[in-house]
Amino acid sequence: MKNKRTELKVSAIRNGTVIDHIPAENTFRVFALLNLESSSDHVYFGTNLESRKLGKKGIIKISNLFFKPEEISKIALVAPHATLIEIRDYEIVKKEQVLLPEEIHKIVKCVNPKCVTNNQNVPTYFQVIYDHHGKMKLACRYCEKTMSMKDVAFV
Repeated sequence: MKNKRTELKVSAIRNGTVIDHIPAENTFRVFALLNLESSSDHVYFGTNLESRKLGKKGIIKISNLFFKPEEISKIALVAPHATLIEIRDYEIVKKEQVLLPEEIHKIVKCVNPKCVTNNQNVPTYFQVIYDHHGKMKLACRYCEKTMSMKDVAFV
């Protein structure tokens, strides 16, 4: 009996970022919020991969892209336990878990249609809070409306 191959090898990236430990159900959401479908560089992704930490996970590898703080905040909102791995000249130069800031500015839209941020040129501002079940929520500073992560729409 021949040895069967149980892993798929994907080309290493020379320079870029790997986003690992994305909850499998949010892989495509991270892909879309970073607008990766319009990238002209290599983008590799996998979802529903086995993970000891998450059960099932997603991973995205992007050539020639390094994230700005507001992009990292978006990733953290959708995948709060994700790991960012920065690669330069095929070497890992930085590996860290995303950090969810205590405040979110300008990247999320308020769900309240009457909120001042939806009716005037006022940038959004949210506090990150947790309910009594430990679920993350965002509270609008202006109208005080609280929304769950499933209701989050990015600006």
